[in-house]
Amino acid sequence: MNYLPINYDTPLFRPPSEAYSLILQLTLGCSWNRCSFCEMYSTKKFKVRNPNDIIDEINQIASIDSSIQKIFLADGDAMVLSTPKLIKILDSINSNFPRIRRISAYAKPKDLSTKTINELKQLKDSGLSMVYVGIESGDNELLKLVNKGETFDSTVKGLLNAKNAGIKSSVMVLNGLGGQVYSEQHAINSAKVINITQPEFASTLVLSFPFGENHYKDRFNGEYKPMNTIELIKELKIFIETTELNSTVFRSDHASNYLVLKGILSKDKNKILNNIDFAINNIDKANLREEWQRGL
Repeated sequence: MNYLPINYDTPLFRPPSEAYSLILQLTLGCSWNRCSFCEMYSTKKFKVRNPNDIIDEINQIASIDSSIQKIFLADGDAMVLSTPKLIKILDSINSNFPRIRRISAYAKPKDLSTKTINELKQLKDSGLSMVYVGIESGDNELLKLVNKGETFDSTVKGLLNAKNAGIKSSVMVLNGLGGQVYSEQHAINSAKVINITQPEFASTLVLSFPFGENHYKDRFNGEYKPMNTIELIKELKIFIETTELNSTVFRSDHASNYLVLKGILSKDKNKILNNIDFAINNIDKANLREEWQRGL
């Protein structure tokens, strides 16, 4: 999209599956921006852009290329906007891009639970088809430690609101978020959230340390013991074992993941678990991303 007249406020992020989408910044940064593990928007002060400025931007883009089919609403918190403001922007997208087939956005669970199901249905009818929700964990103790601002119940409520409104969800869990101490409860309770909400898509990413492990330990309000590759894969195994899903597309293929896994849960559950077991028992032969490995 480099040919389009957009002056992005960087840094700019989007999910891997939105690589070929037009990105529109409805907000700058994240309204919460206090999670211990996240540095994505630490250099930004949260701001809601004027909807009229966004619509002007949409009009300019459409005058150059009206054939755009996928749009991602950034930054990390577009869904914090009121329903009328979002609908105004969605209507502009629909009128300017007749071939549009998917509009998506990041969303916090509370963004989805503070809107009524009727409001979310209005957004769905206006073209919002999918939300990417970083639940990170389903464990209340760990969610509090990392200052996520969510609970098991708020996460479930938000995801179910989206489902009941007909909006698809892509849910992300952070492998290794609680270190060795909280690993098992993190895996089990995260799977429980997924089981209740049955999202269309689920993925795992591995906790990263852009400013080093010590920086994360300082922000982690509790005892944090880092995990090596084997321990991270074992945590992933517990998570998959605990899932009871019908037709969720599962991916563990982000750049942060050591072991690439893909399938539909529960149809491919045994195959995925077999791949995990092979990696654990044959670490020297497993197809791991060596550049991301820690000490085994």
